[in-house]
Amino acid sequence: MTAPATSNLLSPRPACDPATELDARFRAAIRAVTGTDADPQIRPSGNAKFGDFQVNAAMALAKERSTNPRALAEEILKSADLAGIAEKCEVAGPGFINVTLARACTESCLAKLAASATLGVPAPSDPHAVVVDLCGVNVAKQMHVGHLRATIIGDSLARVFERLGRKVWRENHLGDWGLPIAMTLAKLVRDRADFQRLSLDDLNHAYRGAQKETSTADLDAAYEFHCGPHRIAEFEIQYEPARAAMDDAKKTLVRLQSGDQEIVRLWERLIEVTMEQVYEAARTLNVKIGPENNRGESFFRDRLGGVVEAFTKSGLAKSDRGAMVVPFADRERPLLIQKSDGGFLYATTDLAAVRFRTFELDGSLVVYVVDARQRDHFKDVFDAARMIGWNKTADGAESTLVHLGFGAVLGPDKKPLKTRSGENFTLKDLLDEACERGTAEVMRRAADPASPTHGLSQTELAKIGAAVGIAAVKYADLSGDLTKDYVFDLDRMIAFEGDTGPYLQYAHARIASILAKSGESAAAIDAAPFALGEPAEKALALHLLRYAQMTLDVGRSLETNRVGLYLRTLAELFNAFYQSCPVLKADDAATRLARLRLCAITRSILADGLSLYGIIAPDRM
Repeated sequence: MTAPATSNLLSPRPACDPATELDARFRAAIRAVTGTDADPQIRPSGNAKFGDFQVNAAMALAKERSTNPRALAEEILKSADLAGIAEKCEVAGPGFINVTLARACTESCLAKLAASATLGVPAPSDPHAVVVDLCGVNVAKQMHVGHLRATIIGDSLARVFERLGRKVWRENHLGDWGLPIAMTLAKLVRDRADFQRLSLDDLNHAYRGAQKETSTADLDAAYEFHCGPHRIAEFEIQYEPARAAMDDAKKTLVRLQSGDQEIVRLWERLIEVTMEQVYEAARTLNVKIGPENNRGESFFRDRLGGVVEAFTKSGLAKSDRGAMVVPFADRERPLLIQKSDGGFLYATTDLAAVRFRTFELDGSLVVYVVDARQRDHFKDVFDAARMIGWNKTADGAESTLVHLGFGAVLGPDKKPLKTRSGENFTLKDLLDEACERGTAEVMRRAADPASPTHGLSQTELAKIGAAVGIAAVKYADLSGDLTKDYVFDLDRMIAFEGDTGPYLQYAHARIASILAKSGESAAAIDAAPFALGEPAEKALALHLLRYAQMTLDVGRSLETNRVGLYLRTLAELFNAFYQSCPVLKADDAATRLARLRLCAITRSILADGLSLYGIIAPDRM
């Protein structure tokens, strides 16, 4: 499964990408030959010996016109004005047009890219915001590995849209309201807890204890299965403390809902303790989440009645045994938005959030990065929002609502990731281990006198090691299909070779070392003209020129794995260039500077691409 395309994110094509100019010229040629404005279907060539690009439109156009595709391709090519852009063009196979760029064109495009403050990414055409629902922790509960995915996937998408020039709202939808929170709060008060000294472990213990203390499962079952008055009476006595605890929790919830100053103060302390760990994890992960991003269930509590009222007045909701539901024509399950006792549900809050995010935050794209198991829930919520017209911004532009569901994190045994003792991995445990393993690998390498990191202090090595460990975790997650489960294997992920985050960091550090060893100033390198005389130089340059389009493609598809694929290919192409084209020992000064400039732009794009994952690019490793 792939993420849905977001059609409202169309932007101009990158000016520095040769495919943009080829697209314009072949569109004009197709229009001249066929009278239609058709997509030329420009694609990078799969084999350099056939050229740099392939134009594939003739086959589809010929089928529509019932004509010979090769003959049509010949007509299109004859009509195309390719002066200054192509040095060779020919029709091949059933109607492909192979295009080899002129060297001067490639060098000119690369110079535009190097001079661009945005690395070729064009300004967005959509003035509206992008809203990303990420992290989504529950107050009084430990963060677990599921929160890892919701956090780093959401942050990476937010970074991509920020890179595309969009206004981005990161929305951390906290589970901070309702009876479970009141149950925890009531138990802490009964236990005379010191709220100023509370830890998240204390909150977690209280949360579980409150759930256990208020459970009346056996009594409920006795009523359901008509166990008889004597047995029910026994359970009534046995569960009297549980009912008292639940009554206490409900009274606490009423006090909280009514704004009781003391209860609100204690409730805010629960949130503070919970978020301390969230912010610590965010700092470790290099994720942009702070208090300004928190907008939990409590934020929408005064809007829930309005949701039910709006759906009722519009005739979209109906009463079902005292509850209010939104029925759908194409499925049996309705969407429950109010219980028979008047209580609201997650769906009610989510509908209020959709309305807020589209209308008040001006989001023309709202992406929910939430566990794939919530697929049906979000389908119902989004469909209900569309039915009532809440999928529009304040100026009436249509908003795209997307649930980007992700798979589970598995251990090497292909089962949900657990600790050696069989318990669920907390996010803190996982990140600590990743940083420790990364640091151990960096220190092992630093022991070699030939290593660039030899002689660095323990503090500096630990900082690099933590960056390596986090890069390993983030790259392994973000470079794969987000919708699928993936295996968490630090032995593989920490490696400096292969398809890993540290491999890309090492490629960046290697280029930084080459530039430093050159002794040339940045000004001298930046002033050097590009000279792409060798095939490896040209192959690297063409890939660099695709960076802006790749970033746009991620914005359209929400497929973060495209970033990883691009960067891995970039590192491989750079290695091939460096092996076949001497840089520091080039034949002459002009070639040396030209190749150093190619190194410099490669380094810039590697660092920028890694930043889309929130991965730090060290200069020494």
